[in-house]
Amino acid sequence: MSKRREATALLCAMLLAAPGTAGAQNASSAQGVSAGQSATRVPAVQQTGSFQIYRPKQVAPIDLANSNRLDSLLRGGRLYLSLQDAIALALENNLDIEVQRYGPLIADANILRAKGGGFARGVSAGVSSGPSSAASQGEGRRATGITTSAATEASSAGAGGGLLVQQTGSAIPSLDPVISGIARFSHATSPQTSSFVTGTNNYVRENNLMNFQYSQGFLTGTNFSFGYSDSRVETNSVRDDFNPARTGSFSLNITQKLLQGFGPAVNSRQIRIARNNREVSDLVFKQQVIATVSTVMNLYWDLVSFNEEVKVAKQTLAANEKLYNDNRKQVEIGTLAPISIVQAEAEVAAAQQEVTLAETRVLQQETILKNYLSRTGIASPLLADARVVPTDRMTMPDVEPIQPFQDMVAGALQSRPEAAQRRINIENAKISMKGSRSQMLPTLDAFVSLANNALAGTVNGLPAPVGVIRNPDAYFLGGYSTLFSQLFGRNFPDYAVGLQLNIPLRNRQAQADMLNDQLSLRQGELGLQQLENQIRVEVQNALIGLQQARASYQAAMKRRVLQEQTLDAEQKKLALGASTIYQVILVQRDLTQAQSAEVAALASYSKARVEMDRALGLTLNNHSISLEEAYNGRVSRPPSPIPAVEQP
Repeated sequence: MSKRREATALLCAMLLAAPGTAGAQNASSAQGVSAGQSATRVPAVQQTGSFQIYRPKQVAPIDLANSNRLDSLLRGGRLYLSLQDAIALALENNLDIEVQRYGPLIADANILRAKGGGFARGVSAGVSSGPSSAASQGEGRRATGITTSAATEASSAGAGGGLLVQQTGSAIPSLDPVISGIARFSHATSPQTSSFVTGTNNYVRENNLMNFQYSQGFLTGTNFSFGYSDSRVETNSVRDDFNPARTGSFSLNITQKLLQGFGPAVNSRQIRIARNNREVSDLVFKQQVIATVSTVMNLYWDLVSFNEEVKVAKQTLAANEKLYNDNRKQVEIGTLAPISIVQAEAEVAAAQQEVTLAETRVLQQETILKNYLSRTGIASPLLADARVVPTDRMTMPDVEPIQPFQDMVAGALQSRPEAAQRRINIENAKISMKGSRSQMLPTLDAFVSLANNALAGTVNGLPAPVGVIRNPDAYFLGGYSTLFSQLFGRNFPDYAVGLQLNIPLRNRQAQADMLNDQLSLRQGELGLQQLENQIRVEVQNALIGLQQARASYQAAMKRRVLQEQTLDAEQKKLALGASTIYQVILVQRDLTQAQSAEVAALASYSKARVEMDRALGLTLNNHSISLEEAYNGRVSRPPSPIPAVEQP
């Protein structure tokens, strides 16, 4: 009994030692990664303690602390913000980007699962476009993109959206090695109707069983198992030659798939798909960065234009107040009718209302922008009360760079991450079809089974039955040394070699899976062509929009200059008595509209420029944005210096 316990304890120690060592290595590796990423926004995944492969990895809690850049730009209750600072704050603090930082980690977990022989779980390709400006709040928040699945690659290559994970194709062997074992003690007492077999009517049998097995599957379609079994039996039978007796055996079983499930090309498909999906997650992150940066730039330019509209409204209010004061003086001296004061006063009230509306819209836009650039939104009173002072101004270059349209389209097709995602999904669909094609084949497995058997024990000490003379073979006398000498000497071997064939007569399920994969692949190819057509249209529309915005600005600028000259002439005519107050008011309204139209046209041009960069896939390049910095959440570029003179 003591020997059995010692052997069992040794076996358990061997089983537990290996995982502990591997876990320690994983822990040190995880700690190293964590230490190297302590200055980044990358979510940390760590393992601590012993036996780590049996413990869940701990994902660090979310970090809602804003970057130091936000505090460095706050001065005296004002947030001085350049366009580059707004982009940097978005890269460091925006929650849409933070959500996408988990995508590559999820894809890495899928790779780990696929390496163990499992079907990879799906990865999300949804991208949030962010909030709209205060002028169009009714549009709300939108989300674009599709959801791809690592196990339904053919379907994800299509133009459709949310898909489910489906495990189709030939089964993949378990690639993780497994050690299994059992230790059992049993005692049985059986009444016997005849004592001829056992020599007693009260048969007692004790059986101590211990065995273990190592098994593993391989990408070639091979399944391998090696095991050892040990059994010790002690009875009260007087007819047994050996009592107690110990039997043992080594067993080796190898099965190789020859048709269905044969070869690394079929069995490694999920690993290849998971690695492709890791690249998809990087592309989704890039697409989210582009969407977020584009949204920030649009919000910023809208804020600049809203501030300009406040200036226009205040200028109009000042002009109307001057007109009101002049009219009141002239009424007092009797050169104008009293109705002129009423008209001017009504215009002052209308101008004051426009100023209020313009200022409140600026406040709304500032709130939207601050919420988009902070992890906690406007929960901080310091940030909530701060007024945003944009330090960049909208400008229009004298000339636009000229590039052939076909070159622009070719660059967009190469640079847009959406197109690359579709191509990878199509490649995944083709890889997945290998499993469905293999599933259509019959099952033909070759197997080899080898076993070495042994027996050892001591001579039965119970009295032999009358007329029975025990003469056991001395070769079997002994303990573990005798047992293992027989096992390694292969004195009692067993052999088995054969083939196992399974031929489905209808095979409808495999045919349907293969057909679905082919149809989904064709859908994906059409979806890619559809996307490429859409990209061409977007580039064309962006180019047209840029030209229209330039033409609109030039026309609005000329109209504003004309209205300024017209107002000046009308005011001189009024002073000479050749015009009326009503005519001056009308001209003043036209000037206000012309000034607002000029501001709106310049804002439209700035946003058209943003759309052009997005359509061409050049948003990151044209604004010197590093994708690595975006992923780490730390922008190396220092904050812009705060202007010495406060912006009006």
